[in-house]
Amino acid sequence: MPRIRAATVAEHHAQQRLALVRAARELLESGDADAVTFAAIARATGLARNSVYKYFPGRPELLAAVVQAAMPRWTDAIRAGMAAASTPEEKITAYVSSQLDLVRGGEHRIAQALAGVRDAAAVREIAVQAHRELLTPLIGALAELGEEDPRRTALLLQGIVNAATTAIENGDDPAAVTDRAVRMAVTAITGTLPRQ
Repeated sequence: MPRIRAATVAEHHAQQRLALVRAARELLESGDADAVTFAAIARATGLARNSVYKYFPGRPELLAAVVQAAMPRWTDAIRAGMAAASTPEEKITAYVSSQLDLVRGGEHRIAQALAGVRDAAAVREIAVQAHRELLTPLIGALAELGEEDPRRTALLLQGIVNAATTAIENGDDPAAVTDRAVRMAVTAITGTLPRQ
């Protein structure tokens, strides 16, 4: 029986699960979701391969847990940036630039790797939820600014961020892309807001 290194069995279970998720994340950072196998995860964590199944019934559930664990980094960065902003322009700037800062830092490599996972409904479902969470602070800010269709506008603004992400990942200059994306987003949003 494995040695328990926590105050309770529940804490031990949570620590082991977190270690498995971290190991999967590290493998995903290479950009290859196929590298995430239970055998590789077991080697990385020092567990027996069959022990991994005690925490995750299958690979899709493990990959979904990686997405779920990564989401707070994105949403916290966006919320913090937008909370520090005082004008509509600053809020939009924070929304765009905080995401592109994470892309520059390599956070999006995991999403890229997971995009190639086939037949993983659990991963797709958590990814859809993650994207909804990303838009939530922007939708709220747009509603406060008087935008007549904040959800649709937020989706379109996220399209600018997505295009900028692709440009950065394809080797374009991150600072120049971020600057251009911010200017486009601010112009688009402030130009459509109702006059006060």
